[in-house]
Amino acid sequence: MLVKLFGAAVQGIDATLITIEVNCSRGIRFMLVGLPDASVKESHERIVSAVEVNGLKFPRQQIVINMSPADIRKEGSAYDLPLAVGILAASGSVSRARLGDYLIMGELSLDGTILPLRGALPIALMAREKGFKGFVLPVANAKEAAVVEGLDVYGVNNIREVAAFFNGEQELCPTKIDLQREFLEGRSSFELDFSDVKGQENVKRALEVAAAGGHNVILIGTPGSGKSMMAKRMSSILPPFSLEEALETTKIHSVAGKTDLDRSLMTARPFRSPHHTISDVAMVGGGSYPQPGEISLAHNGILFLDELPEFSRNVLEVMRQPLEDRKITISRAKFTVDYPAGFMLVAAMNPCPCGYHNHPDKECICPPGAVQKYLNKISGPLLDRIDIQIEIVPVPFEKISDPVPAERSADIRKRVVRAREIQLHRFKNRKGIFCNAQMNGRMLREYASPDQRGMQLLRAAMERLNLSARAYDRILKVSRTIADLEGNEQVQPSHLAEAINYRNLDRANWAL
Repeated sequence: MLVKLFGAAVQGIDATLITIEVNCSRGIRFMLVGLPDASVKESHERIVSAVEVNGLKFPRQQIVINMSPADIRKEGSAYDLPLAVGILAASGSVSRARLGDYLIMGELSLDGTILPLRGALPIALMAREKGFKGFVLPVANAKEAAVVEGLDVYGVNNIREVAAFFNGEQELCPTKIDLQREFLEGRSSFELDFSDVKGQENVKRALEVAAAGGHNVILIGTPGSGKSMMAKRMSSILPPFSLEEALETTKIHSVAGKTDLDRSLMTARPFRSPHHTISDVAMVGGGSYPQPGEISLAHNGILFLDELPEFSRNVLEVMRQPLEDRKITISRAKFTVDYPAGFMLVAAMNPCPCGYHNHPDKECICPPGAVQKYLNKISGPLLDRIDIQIEIVPVPFEKISDPVPAERSADIRKRVVRAREIQLHRFKNRKGIFCNAQMNGRMLREYASPDQRGMQLLRAAMERLNLSARAYDRILKVSRTIADLEGNEQVQPSHLAEAINYRNLDRANWAL
């Protein structure tokens, strides 16, 4: 008997429908075709054990299974459940009447328990798009898939439940969630808060500007000055997720298998902080069977690179294009996948190898030229994509011991949200542009052109401070954000002056 049922393959962050055809006939062979990988081929042993342990009958016949389209590679053990159900249906142990209405995915253990899978959310979105009535999947992934409205999601614990469901012997209750409650819950609760940071008001102001405009930022300071402490609190002042951003970010983490199975949706912006020994493939994504890298896992959130010069040169250079394009394309011989990479880069570094260059009290012991050599580990093209470069000095004892708490993240976040709302209104007719950091040269001339006094100030700063030509556009973008924070339509000279002050590394004499 020939039976047809449906599964899915995840490519990039989207799913593709896979049709599974199972035929039982005379003989004793088991053949699986359609470009399966090794883990899919090994499913035979898992299926036999799971079926027999649960009192179902595995057919002693020739079984031929075709998985189409044949040009898409089928990876992973999540095809165990649809293959097992197809075999049971082809042998007559499971009714085939309703198989075409449901998409089925899940990994089987030897006792028939159905284990979690990756990519439940993109698969559920595809199932709704293709018009399926429901989605049968592991109970651990049910909350994640139930985010998709208009699709019945059935979480199952073992293969016996699935067989009884399709035979009409047992009813399964579809998983339901309150999407609005899940989405709103946790959007404003953060473990780390800027009220813990004593002093450093100028640095906190720079980080507020960076959050308001989506600008990349680098913090340069001596050991213990608070670089990492403040960077880890950046998430608490970013605007809350929109529902669209939350779904997109959850899809990426679902594909990578990094979602919290107790929650249906990510409600907080991601904060990724890879170690400096990371490889370039782990950073941007890829591998034999491509998976999202750190830049994609940080999509709609923050990628924090601590001790930036210690990262491999290759790792830093492969980020240049994603920083500009906000996506990464992974190409292989037979296919190409795109992963979103719209992250905000926050980097931290010491000013020199010993860490005490420009320190007010301690003397730098680095030999001549060492500071410049250390800074040269970061290439000009990468530095060109970092809008705000701020130097941090140590906090004096009077500030550290001050019992009065500093400004709370919630208060800073309100100002950031107001500035972002101005930008969203400004760019509402500009596709793919959501914040000031994404403006091109034409938009800068339209939205961030200073008056005559401002141009004179900018010219003087470029000449007197030896600022590079590449700093020009960055200063205009940052000054536009500062104006938005103050609610001004026009970029004022005071906004330009503050933006110029955030270009420390562009000063020709900084490393002297």
